Amino acid sequence: MARISKKRKEALSKFDATKSYSLVEAAEILKQISYTKFDSSIDIDVRLGVDPRKADQMVRGVVALPHGTGKTVRVLVLCSPDKEEEAKAAGADYVGLDEYISKIEKGWTDIDVIITMPTVMAKLGRLGKILGPRGLMPNPKSGTVTLEVGKAVTEVKAGKIDFKVDKTGIIHAGIAKVSFDASKIADNANEIIQTLVKLKPSSAKGTYVKGIALSSTMSPGIQIDKSTIIGL
Repeated sequence: MARISKKRKEALSKFDATKSYSLVEAAEILKQISYTKFDSSIDIDVRLGVDPRKADQMVRGVVALPHGTGKTVRVLVLCSPDKEEEAKAAGADYVGLDEYISKIEKGWTDIDVIITMPTVMAKLGRLGKILGPRGLMPNPKSGTVTLEVGKAVTEVKAGKIDFKVDKTGIIHAGIAKVSFDASKIADNANEIIQTLVKLKPSSAKGTYVKGIALSSTMSPGIQIDKSTIIGL
């Protein structure tokens, strides 16, 4: 049996693991039990009553978090020369095309999001094996394949994130930092939950949102009381 560290024992003593909490209560607890020396990320996990193996039950989408994620997002824009100034003005960290495609082919993936144009997507096809497993492949559904590259960069920098249900039926997403006010953490969590509700597949039967938990880096998970969330 794994040994529980002193800090984890202390964290577990500050809340009831058998109880469910409101989003604000859970956020307040996380702020108390996060003991990393850095500003920990806060993640939400939502277990959905869907079968991701069925195409009509695949849940994926984007959401603009009202308070951002608190993370510095490194954005690469792969575009034609006429769009480069627009991308740079919006705050893109890297802008170009062939030179960056070449760098990626050689193993460079020191970025968080790639934004590109429909006319450029054909060139990215051969990068699928590199970008796909890292979740970096641009996709029209997530707004990262667009002619409005400047707008896309601005939204990503402001806290727009994309999410996708995994093979076990769970949505995982980073939504805040421990340094955020509890109310802002709760706002961000509620925003993604409400977005998921709107994306419920018509073919999904039974309970759609089965469980919700919030956790920070290396902290225990806090179960959320669904009855405290509007729309559930």
